[in-house]
Amino acid sequence: MSKLPDQAFRDTIGTIDGEGKRKFIFPKKPSGKFYEYRKWVSYFLLIVLIANPFIKIDGNQFMMFNILERRFNIFGFPFWPQDFYIFVLFMIVGVVFVILFTVIFGRIFCGWICPQTIFLEMVFRRIEYWIEGDRGSQIRLSKQEWNAEKIRKKGIKWTIFLLISFGIANVFLAYLIGSDTLIEMIEEGPANHMSTLIALSIFTGIFYFIFVWFREQVCIIACPYGRLQGVLLDNKSINVAYDFVRGEKEAGRAKFNKQEDRSATGKGDCIDCKQCVNVCPTGIDIRNGTQLECVNCTACIDECDLIMESVGLPKGLIRYASEDEIEKKAAFKFTPRMKGYTAILVILVGVLIGLLFLRTDVEATILRLPGQLFQHKGDNISNVFTYKIINKTNNDFKEIHFKLIGIKGTLKVVGGQMLEVPKQGMKSGTLFVEIPQYLLESDKTKLRIEVYNGDEKIETSTTTFLSPRSFD
Repeated sequence: MSKLPDQAFRDTIGTIDGEGKRKFIFPKKPSGKFYEYRKWVSYFLLIVLIANPFIKIDGNQFMMFNILERRFNIFGFPFWPQDFYIFVLFMIVGVVFVILFTVIFGRIFCGWICPQTIFLEMVFRRIEYWIEGDRGSQIRLSKQEWNAEKIRKKGIKWTIFLLISFGIANVFLAYLIGSDTLIEMIEEGPANHMSTLIALSIFTGIFYFIFVWFREQVCIIACPYGRLQGVLLDNKSINVAYDFVRGEKEAGRAKFNKQEDRSATGKGDCIDCKQCVNVCPTGIDIRNGTQLECVNCTACIDECDLIMESVGLPKGLIRYASEDEIEKKAAFKFTPRMKGYTAILVILVGVLIGLLFLRTDVEATILRLPGQLFQHKGDNISNVFTYKIINKTNNDFKEIHFKLIGIKGTLKVVGGQMLEVPKQGMKSGTLFVEIPQYLLESDKTKLRIEVYNGDEKIETSTTTFLSPRSFD
């Protein structure tokens, strides 16, 4: 971008001053078409985010990430530790989707979908605008002494922020331990669950710290996605971009003078009002080109369109566009790189769907007891097996029993032939299988054992039965 010779902005970030100290951002309140769209999208996603842990499908929480017990629910599908490979594949599909989306549309995820941006821009900052006023009022309030007005406004704001952070922490905890467990703990009182109360307090403190002080630094410093986009974007990626060809022209940008003909003087359409900088939540100047700090929130698009309209110039000086579109007037093309990511995503989604169809609600594992060979029981050979039955459903299994298939023999379960496995529970134990010696044609015989709940077959397990090598 030869029309922008000054590259000094790349030596620092917009939230650091010349002395290397934190420079707090007071963005102007956005308004415009894209901001209205973002509000509707954000409020819808907030409702989904808050409601997810409390929605049940067939008794399963819609979304749950119980890391401690390694139990996860995604879209109502329960995943146990034995299903962890499917959960990992879910995560990989999500990552590849975000990568593909970034290659095509840049960091649009951050501005429109990311919970950090949604909470900060559509909840906390809107409350801040309501209490402290717009950019100018906030700057004045920040600079003035701690008088009654400042104490009152800051106190009300921080109290509301703390309450919202506490609410977010509860929702976050519902994702981790389950909404039913959380509600039960609330009903029993915090005194009976001090460890959970401590965890809740820590989460509240983290969210409060992020939304009161750290803020946009999460996107600029902490979020790895911002660093990732640096290797994913190219000249064909669609971003929130400044049209430097139109904005600079031959003579560069200049203040607006309604008495002159800018096209005759060669001045660009950018009137250097700096409103795109004032409205930016990360404090960057979009006119410097694509930057890692840009979250594609579109606030600068709305503000620039408003200014262009007020001075009688065409809108779209800042818009969604690729660098090739701006510089070369090239139309968008689905590049081989994009096709490659799309092919990978389609393959992964196909594999994931196949695994979900093959996945069973009940998992039965029957294995020969380690260290044990076989025993002679008269004319029969006996093997000892261990079983483990995992009930992934929300129904209690009260009549679990086993059947030996394909060969005559007896199967005895230690503790009784009928077993009970509670919903979302597991049952393990020991069983013996005895088979007449004359039916065994090899020292290793494959056995098929079916697992029933009443009259319904719920699973089939295969194991190996050991016997002597030779027969007399």
